[in-house]
Amino acid sequence: MRVPHPIRFQLAENMRAFRKQIGMTQEQLAASAGLHITYVNEIERGKRNVAIDNIGRIAEALNVAPALLLSPPETNL
Repeated sequence: MRVPHPIRFQLAENMRAFRKQIGMTQEQLAASAGLHITYVNEIERGKRNVAIDNIGRIAEALNVAPALLLSPPETNL
């Protein structure tokens, strides 16, 4: 079994942080991004390999640039 790339966990961390920062639940994020709640939950747990289109949808729902979802936390200040 292949080990997931660390960027998967960076996405999970950033996504959760931005979501919580604006007071959005996973359910709200899923609805806003047009994704299933289970999919959003699995992304935030680092269980999903996310398609670039879905990163774009999530970024739009969180009102952030897609690159910020993949950036190390210190660059997101």
